[in-house]
Amino acid sequence: MHHPDPVTRAEIRADLTRSGLNLIGQALSIFDADLRLAVANRQYQTMFDLPDDLTLPGSHFEDTIRFLARRGEYGPTEDPEQAVALRVAQARTFQPHYFERERADGRWVAVEGAPLSQGGWVTVYTDITDIKRQEALLRARSDALSEQVLLNAERLAAANRKLAATNAALSEAQRILTRTEARTRQVTEMVPAHIAHMDAQFRYTFSNRRLPVIFPGAEGDIVGLTLEQALGAATARTLHPFMERALAGDPQVFEITHPTSGRRIRIALTPDRDGQGVYILSTDVSAEVQSREALAHAARRNLAAQLTSGMAHDFGNLLTIILGLQARLAARDLPPDAAEDVQATLAAARRGASLLDRLAQITGAREPALEPTDLPTLLSDLAVLARPSLSEGTRLDLAVALPPGQLLLDPGALQDSALNLILNANAAITPPGVITLKARRSGDWLELTVGDTGPGFTPEALSRATEPFFTTKKGQGSGLGLSMVYDQTKMVGGTMRLSNGPRGAQVMLRLPWRPVARRMVLLVEDDDQIRAQVRDQLTGLGHAVIEAASLSEARALTDLPRLEVILSDIQLGDGLGLDLAGTVPLVMMTSLPPGDPLRARAPGPVLTKPVTAPRLAAALAAPAKEMP
Repeated sequence: MHHPDPVTRAEIRADLTRSGLNLIGQALSIFDADLRLAVANRQYQTMFDLPDDLTLPGSHFEDTIRFLARRGEYGPTEDPEQAVALRVAQARTFQPHYFERERADGRWVAVEGAPLSQGGWVTVYTDITDIKRQEALLRARSDALSEQVLLNAERLAAANRKLAATNAALSEAQRILTRTEARTRQVTEMVPAHIAHMDAQFRYTFSNRRLPVIFPGAEGDIVGLTLEQALGAATARTLHPFMERALAGDPQVFEITHPTSGRRIRIALTPDRDGQGVYILSTDVSAEVQSREALAHAARRNLAAQLTSGMAHDFGNLLTIILGLQARLAARDLPPDAAEDVQATLAAARRGASLLDRLAQITGAREPALEPTDLPTLLSDLAVLARPSLSEGTRLDLAVALPPGQLLLDPGALQDSALNLILNANAAITPPGVITLKARRSGDWLELTVGDTGPGFTPEALSRATEPFFTTKKGQGSGLGLSMVYDQTKMVGGTMRLSNGPRGAQVMLRLPWRPVARRMVLLVEDDDQIRAQVRDQLTGLGHAVIEAASLSEARALTDLPRLEVILSDIQLGDGLGLDLAGTVPLVMMTSLPPGDPLRARAPGPVLTKPVTAPRLAAALAAPAKEMP
């Protein structure tokens, strides 16, 4: 078993300290901020003939002074307690001091005290009796020397001793000041902001060396540089008017956009008290600006919801009827003029449906607009769209290896993402070069890869490319391209991966593999015209349809064999379609605005009327979440 050492390290260090102090020829004592003895050497006890209890750590300074005063150490006094109180009060001020006094036994002592940075003070007592005796002997035996010379010599000796004590106190004060300054600088350099001072000539006199953190590309050591030298002429021109007003005594707080990084930076200018310059605090508020914009968008959504909620239901039903009627007319053999009018009416109704859809997107969270999509055709059209924008000598190759059939995708978002990646690759390539767009199935994923023969991603770009406002196109890009691609990919349940391939940069998008499925659907709608239109859309998508015109009729059909999906209006003439929820997946449709409590009760997707074929296809393929 291990037995602890009875002598601790702290006790060993204390013994070593006392042994070292005992080697000093002078008496020494250290009292803490509470006027208790922290440490003293043997000479301290011997010089003043103190009892043991007054030399132990923790003994009170007041008790020591009282002991010495009663023994006559400070000469005769009418009120010893008043003398004790006076010396204790002087000690509490912790002021540097030096004086010489004659003791009761006729010996002389020089007392030199200095405060400590931790509180309390250290005092050194030197016996100068021999020095005083030599001065007296010199005075007695040197009749030839003038009284004035002797007096000056004595004063000079005393002044030298006092000067030495003062120098020691100044050295300690300098040490404390240097340490405090070092700590202050360390703290300022840890702050995620740039703190600086600039004089009236627009020259930096202080900096916490954090300028590159806020202004990427700037120098870290800028003391002595002018504003133009540190931040460039363009930024300096922007800042000069604010600096001039601050130098005139008017504090300034403003925001600027850093031209090279796109960061939003808030700058606070505070005139210094002497009127000779300005203190500068610069912070990166890009994230705060994005939050403000998000709040503004939220406020806009709330306002739009209030404006549209009252008319959305009737307007949606009206458009559904108009579209259904015009579609029937368009299928008939009409005269050319009438056919043209029907197509114009259809276009206007679809435009109205599109506007209603856009209002719904404003009032609610952005949802992916999944549609049955022929991906090879979409990518072929994309290549036709992108090739004229490529640099001369740069080629775009397609490599599509997919099984036949449509996939449920957000074609608009996917096309925007792929086009963004192609244009980014084009900007990185020095012609001639090749951009390759590949598409293939990998298990349950669709993989889309855009590669190029450029220099590849830098380490910084690999780690920060998806951050908003980050760009390597100095002064050209917004820094939002890859961030938007990332957001759109995540929104549909996919992932994005950046890497450097054998020939250049490579970006891979992995999207869920969602083939279009054919199902048996129970359609429940109490409006005959709307039910007919939705039935035509369902059969056009290849689904088998069974119709019900009421809640009671639908309940009698829910146990049909091979029934896979129920598509019902939320509000029926004899109840709520929500009551059909059971073992068969339920997809709802309604003209109620987003946020309505009835929509929130739906166990699956909710389609907003007028219902379109793409939205129907997406909802029936994956009835797991609300569709816009």
